[in-house]
Amino acid sequence: MVRTEISLFLENVPGELGKLTSMLSAERINIDALTIQDASKYVQELFKARGKSLNRIAPAASYGSMQKDSADHALIRLLVDKTDKAIDLLSRSDYVFDIMPVIALEIENRPGTLSEMAKKFGEEGININYVYGSALPGGKRSLFIFCPEDIELAAKIFKD
Repeated sequence: MVRTEISLFLENVPGELGKLTSMLSAERINIDALTIQDASKYVQELFKARGKSLNRIAPAASYGSMQKDSADHALIRLLVDKTDKAIDLLSRSDYVFDIMPVIALEIENRPGTLSEMAKKFGEEGININYVYGSALPGGKRSLFIFCPEDIELAAKIFKD
């Protein structure tokens, strides 16, 4: 299913993730999926792709300053259960973030299921920009988030 992923930058220092998650928790916003990475390489690509597909939320000056000190920041990608509420909260709290449509697939937690999903993308000629996901050992289901180059085609393929 198509979901809206929030990508935001946090200062790469102790306590920042705790502040973000506490803020979301206080508003009863649940995190369905999350990944964290060093922002430096991502930021360079973000600026190259800016005009192509991403929606700008923050003022241009915020992105310019972020590019200069991106090694000091982490990129957080997350899916939440109340996306509009989270976006409003992040905006009011002056976070620098973007939103992006992604494909969130709940799949069986067994060997080969992720392979089947990846093959479907490949058979349709859809490149996967990135993917993240997880399952509990012994659990029956997994949640994987795919960011495909062609979201509309991917949505048609994985509509169920």
